[in-house]
Amino acid sequence: MTPTSKRTIPHARVCSITFRTMHILAISILVGGHAFNAPAEQLRPLLYVAIISGIGMAVIEAYPSFQSLLQGWGLLTLSKLAVLCIIPFAWKYRFPILIVVLIIGSIGSHMTKKLRHYSLLYGPEEKN
Repeated sequence: MTPTSKRTIPHARVCSITFRTMHILAISILVGGHAFNAPAEQLRPLLYVAIISGIGMAVIEAYPSFQSLLQGWGLLTLSKLAVLCIIPFAWKYRFPILIVVLIIGSIGSHMTKKLRHYSLLYGPEEKN
């Protein structure tokens, strides 16, 4: 599949908004909960919601052309998910790890479109 070939997912926008909302809520509650020492048994399920919703967002965004995972946003998304997946194995360091996840997410959400869509494989995204 070339970078210009695109597949579609029915209702992708609704699914994307649903996953993004779940993800933002889960991450927000996780960070706040860990900042204020909420019981781990209450927070652990939210970690898995954050991971699953992050994977869901990445799949929906990447599905039209999986080469997009090699773009700036895709690499940051994969990095963020990888860091989130470290938490169950480094529970003692969960709060600083979550701060790193927030920083990666903020950078990815606010970097320029040129960087967000730059591909390591294909270079800058061509304008249609």
